Amino acid sequence: MAESSTAASTPESDRLDVAVDQAIAACGGDLRATIRALILANEFLEKEMEMQVSRGFVRGVKHGRFDLAPRA
Repeated sequence: MAESSTAASTPESDRLDVAVDQAIAACGGDLRATIRALILANEFLEKEMEMQVSRGFVRGVKHGRFDLAPRA
């Protein structure tokens, strides 16, 4: 999608535009392949994050130090 000519260009949007161009170039200009590669990379990172989270956190185990209810 093209940016509006009235919109001001920011360093962050410039950085993202360069990253988009690099991703498309890495896939030989094939937009479908680019999207596929990005989805696969995202799934990989999600799995990696899941492995980093403790099993207790995933199960919802709460320890006393995380209990926000006031003690009597």
